[in-house]
Amino acid sequence: MIGTITNTITILIGSAAGAFLKRGIKPRYQEVMYTAMGLASLSLGFNAVVRTMPKSEYPVLFIVSIALGGLIGTKLDLDGRFTRLVDHFDRTGTEGSLAKGLSTGILLYCIGTFSIVGPMLSALEGDNTFLYTNATLDLITSAVLAATYGIGMAWAAPVLFCWQGMFYLVAKLFGPIIPDALVNEIITVGGTLIVASGLSLLKIKDCKTLNLLPSLAIPILFWIVKEAI
Repeated sequence: MIGTITNTITILIGSAAGAFLKRGIKPRYQEVMYTAMGLASLSLGFNAVVRTMPKSEYPVLFIVSIALGGLIGTKLDLDGRFTRLVDHFDRTGTEGSLAKGLSTGILLYCIGTFSIVGPMLSALEGDNTFLYTNATLDLITSAVLAATYGIGMAWAAPVLFCWQGMFYLVAKLFGPIIPDALVNEIITVGGTLIVASGLSLLKIKDCKTLNLLPSLAIPILFWIVKEAI
């Protein structure tokens, strides 16, 4: 769980640094760091897709997964619900309300492709690349939030640890019975979602990545049905 531990520590460090600064980090510095993370996301996502797609036993499955998962996510309005929830906390309380900051921070740290696919990939393949990238992004985000809400933002770190740890343990426990072919399909879909996240970070295209998250479940459901018939 070295990737999750690293991610947790970066939130602690970012929170401490932001609280020490006592003022917001200049927008131009925030922008350049998010641009860097966007480019890194594109590189990692494309690498994952290129690495696993040639091994796919069902080349069109990831297309069906993205399309069907996107329809489900759009129907559930996952992106809209998330946005409204964050906006709700942004509009309530005082400027320095720790409850507001923690609520916003926990959502930003935990609800995303990196925090879901990352620990699974770490458990199944020992690859922590996604988690290290997420850790860098969370380092910046936590510093920005702590500059406004204070050192109490560090309480979001154990929540992230438990969240990613849950996905890690599930993948670790059931990993031996998960076919390699299914792992390849999940990584292909996950890599595509990472690319979508990169496009959003770079403000090239708002892919509403949260609406695409159900795509990760489609290969699993396909395999369950396939094994049952």
